[in-house]
Amino acid sequence: MTRTVAVLNAFIRPLVDGRLPDWLDARFFASTEELYALAPEAEIGWFDSFALDSTYEAARRGVKLKWLNTLAAGVDPFPLDLLRERGVVFTNGAGLNAVTIAEYAVMGMLVLAKGYRDVVRAQEAHEWLTAAPGRKELFGSRALIVGAGGIGGRIAELLQPFGVEVACVRRNPAPGVLLPDQWRGRLGEFDWVIVAVPSTPDTDKLIGAAELAAMKPGACLLNFARGAVVDQDALICAMQSGRLGGAFLDVTDPEPLPADHPLWSCANVHITMHLSGRSQDTLFARSAERFLENLEHYRRGEPLVSRVDLSLGY
Repeated sequence: MTRTVAVLNAFIRPLVDGRLPDWLDARFFASTEELYALAPEAEIGWFDSFALDSTYEAARRGVKLKWLNTLAAGVDPFPLDLLRERGVVFTNGAGLNAVTIAEYAVMGMLVLAKGYRDVVRAQEAHEWLTAAPGRKELFGSRALIVGAGGIGGRIAELLQPFGVEVACVRRNPAPGVLLPDQWRGRLGEFDWVIVAVPSTPDTDKLIGAAELAAMKPGACLLNFARGAVVDQDALICAMQSGRLGGAFLDVTDPEPLPADHPLWSCANVHITMHLSGRSQDTLFARSAERFLENLEHYRRGEPLVSRVDLSLGY
């Protein structure tokens, strides 16, 4: 029997050993050199590597690929046009990070609301504060989630017990949902604007000077999408003017952010170095479970979970 060649990173091996079907010829790589040698033979590829550039290059070299998988949610660095041209089915990790990123978002809101950075600084200085540096409550506030997919939807769920009124922006109409042509006109209604959209040409500088100017005075911006989704120069101006209450940026453009970048010095801008999705120890396990589930779908010719629309880029 001819077996299907799957090329997988060795880091996933302990999670799938003894659980792979017998029709699969699994070949594991532990280095960039091994990945490049194995990629051309793969029908199924899970090329994720700690050297990200090699992941994308391997996708180009996978001339026999029929299905490419990644645990990443953002897929913009992959050669999407080439994959579409070759007819490759592409699945990503959308939703796998939703729990931890949503928890990070709530943490960010609380840090901004309670002025917690000033509390930490006071402790480091051995200073006893007699007044709270932040006096906002989440209760009774209003949040706009721009991009209410797996991550945005989970944020909305977590905010309900805090008494936050949530509105979501999505492409598809639904009760209580704002459409892409509606949310800008209502920015002034919200205390929190949380961005969790996919990175595509359409979302580049989605939040620019006009959007920041339309936000409610004292409102806060939180970005968990990609740095390019927010016009950082416009954000710096908005923060320096004192009009906005704060910003919590898990992502920046570029990454890493240069040490002399003015964002670092903006008062009440919190930069968390793209750590929200990494603040967990379950990502690989969740990824492996989804991959094993998708293997069965693939064998039976069924639709795969979390398939990327290569024309839309997410």
